[in-house]
Amino acid sequence: MPTQAEFQDRMLSLGLARVAEQAALASARLVGRGDEKAADQAAVNAMRDQLNLLDIAGVVVIGEGERDEAPMLFIGEEVGTGNGPGVDIALDPLEGTTLTAKDMPNALTVVAMGPRGSMLHAPDVYMDKLAIGPGYAPGVVTLDMEPADRVRALAKARGCDTSDITVCILERPRHDAMIAQVRETGAAIRLITDGDVAGVMHCAEAGITGIDMYMGSGGAPEGVLAAAALKCMGGQIYGRLQFRNNDEKARAAKAGITDLDRVYALEDMVTQDVIFAATGVTDGSLLPAIKRSPGWLETTTLLMRSRTGSVRRMSYRTPV
Repeated sequence: MPTQAEFQDRMLSLGLARVAEQAALASARLVGRGDEKAADQAAVNAMRDQLNLLDIAGVVVIGEGERDEAPMLFIGEEVGTGNGPGVDIALDPLEGTTLTAKDMPNALTVVAMGPRGSMLHAPDVYMDKLAIGPGYAPGVVTLDMEPADRVRALAKARGCDTSDITVCILERPRHDAMIAQVRETGAAIRLITDGDVAGVMHCAEAGITGIDMYMGSGGAPEGVLAAAALKCMGGQIYGRLQFRNNDEKARAAKAGITDLDRVYALEDMVTQDVIFAATGVTDGSLLPAIKRSPGWLETTTLLMRSRTGSVRRMSYRTPV
């Protein structure tokens, strides 16, 4: 029999799927209602309740923010029954609160779990990110390349023209120069308004999503969550923290980060095998929306284990 301290990813995976499912179901009634805070709080409450049913001694390492900023699922919060293995939890109870409030594509509930100490404790600052899917040599693209050079390098590795490459970028004024450079190569750009965890995940299933590369800056915690997904799906991700002031540098120091210019590869952000679950809230390229029918709600969840490389798409139908 396994000891209590062992991380049994197979046994815990279905429980993690329920965590993502219940958070999505809780936010379902708020899709398109225009209330971002209410949708997020509903997902947070449901996710926390479900995590506390699991036989784990969990610590939230990627959460809703610092303790004084987030009443629930804050960084450092302990979850689970305490009767099980010590685990790191990375989560975004509702990745795309604005997307949910406006009923726009690609809102997800997202949670990842690994052995204690397996995930980078990323501070709540920006991270410059670059991601591609599986099947390429390490370092075929790097953060030190100009955006246009990344497109050319990936096209060369794929054996195609730059016009056959599609890049996903978060639509923000800070990315205007990057967008202009990428467009000069002839590559297509899919701009997204929110949800860069899903944006990175798109690269791993380019045949389905049509996305070959993700680049741009966004939240560092979301970078770690995206790395956990790619750990299971395959692909490469690189991230470098960005600091706007001394307060943000102090957050990094509090998280134990001393090299402020370090480039983190996937293996630096997620050092051991993990499990990952995401449930669709609104329709997207990766997962369909929660479906309503008279008396029923139905979700679709993506459940993955990096140790085996298994990917499950699970439907769950529940009466309401």
